[in-house]
Amino acid sequence: MLVFFKPNLALFSVPKTGSTSYGLALRGHADIAFAKRTKHMTVGKFHNKVAPFLAKTFGVTPERMAIMRDPEDHLRSWYRYRCRKKLRDSPASTIDQSFDEFVLDVIGAAPSPGARIGSQYKFLSLADGTVPVHHLFAYEDQPQIRGFLEERLQAELQIGHKNVSPPVAAPLSPEVADRLRAARAEEFALYARLCDAGGHLCALDGAG
Repeated sequence: MLVFFKPNLALFSVPKTGSTSYGLALRGHADIAFAKRTKHMTVGKFHNKVAPFLAKTFGVTPERMAIMRDPEDHLRSWYRYRCRKKLRDSPASTIDQSFDEFVLDVIGAAPSPGARIGSQYKFLSLADGTVPVHHLFAYEDQPQIRGFLEERLQAELQIGHKNVSPPVAAPLSPEVADRLRAARAEEFALYARLCDAGGHLCALDGAG
């Protein structure tokens, strides 16, 4: 994640939402850049640990920005990413799985190593279910995301493409799609709210 003092913004790196591309493009503008094991810091950890530190040490309380992807497509991106040939001998490989099998593994009681990917909803929310994010954007509306960042940072940005998943066919059967929606109802509900708001939700729960 990245923290910008003057623009008063903290940008979370939600996995598989273009976080690497945005990180590379924006790193030079940031006052603090979390990397490696802290790159994908969750909203909960930031809220409980880092936000109080920033306020006490630097006198800043940055607004929180995150990007969310269609939940089914988010899993499809993970599936394709782990279909890479270099992972063939890894326990995390999905090369020998169908997308249906992968989704059922993800939402199962004991996911295999390749299916332990967490969820966007858990990444964005606190233990009580609130989502303390000031600006939540839909991944599918890249122009709106870029426009917001350029206005906020007062800079023209060049966003590249990194960690692109290979083009692997990944159809999902209606039966498994229904099971996924039931298992991740809160995530689908949040994404629906985001779409209904035109791809930009402002001042969510606890982020007034």
